[in-house]
Amino acid sequence: MAHGKPVVGFIGLGIMGQPMARNLLKAGFGLVVYTRTRRKANGLLAEGALWADCPAAVARQAPMVITMVPDSPDVEQVVLGPQGIIEGVRPGGVVIDMSTVSPRVERAIAQQLATRGVAYMDAPVSGGSWGAIQGTLAIMVGGEEDAFRRVLPIFEVMGKSITYMGPSGAGQVTKLVNQVLVAVTLSGVAEALVFGAKAGADLLKTIEAVKGGAAGSWQLANLGPRIVKGDFAPGFMITLQLKDLRLILEMAEELALSLPLTALVAQLYRAAVVDGKGECGTQAVVTVLERLAGVEARQGSA
Repeated sequence: MAHGKPVVGFIGLGIMGQPMARNLLKAGFGLVVYTRTRRKANGLLAEGALWADCPAAVARQAPMVITMVPDSPDVEQVVLGPQGIIEGVRPGGVVIDMSTVSPRVERAIAQQLATRGVAYMDAPVSGGSWGAIQGTLAIMVGGEEDAFRRVLPIFEVMGKSITYMGPSGAGQVTKLVNQVLVAVTLSGVAEALVFGAKAGADLLKTIEAVKGGAAGSWQLANLGPRIVKGDFAPGFMITLQLKDLRLILEMAEELALSLPLTALVAQLYRAAVVDGKGECGTQAVVTVLERLAGVEARQGSA
């Protein structure tokens, strides 16, 4: 305990998880961590976090455990697998998955944990590594409303916009809506900048001219300049965006729903992965469109 605040467990210390966990530590929460690659925890351990050797060991020490891992099978493994959270969590505990995964998988995990008297929240986030560092993430939460109220102080450390969406799985559905908007919009930004480059526009001036009007978006204002400067450092990686698009299209298949723009955008992201850009930020999707156009959307390109 620190300043009367509970100990929180955190599993998964990647681009997003590490700064999210650090904000909890800074806010005075006790912190117990586990991640597959221990060296990723070194900074947090030096700052006062405690190490646990497996997810079950995290859950034995923390009444509230957060997971932030890449995909649905990873969540299933960490929560339900050998030495998983389910082996260490006590009745009355809360497990909060902040990854972006299948709503169906989240509902199934919630049902299993409910038999142990444990609440399970799906609470995916939006805002990229910048939002994770600054504690300004948008958090969309599904699960029991009573549990939501219990863990709200934790969410308030990591996010600025926190919305309770409804029962288990509702947070993930909301995040997938978010990802349709993000991926399609960013592809539009990339295509617009390629068009401007081919036509000889001053790209940075163009972004300034249009971002305050009807064409404005977070993607244009924040990732547009990075594209023009050739900065493809990841706030959110191409491979993870492609995973989210896969989840969306899988769910669309279950719903017998046609999503033509999302399907096309998924092909652009897949092409970027094939081209070796998978570990780059999502803004690197522009490179696929640049190859098709025979122009680079950089400042001064023509």
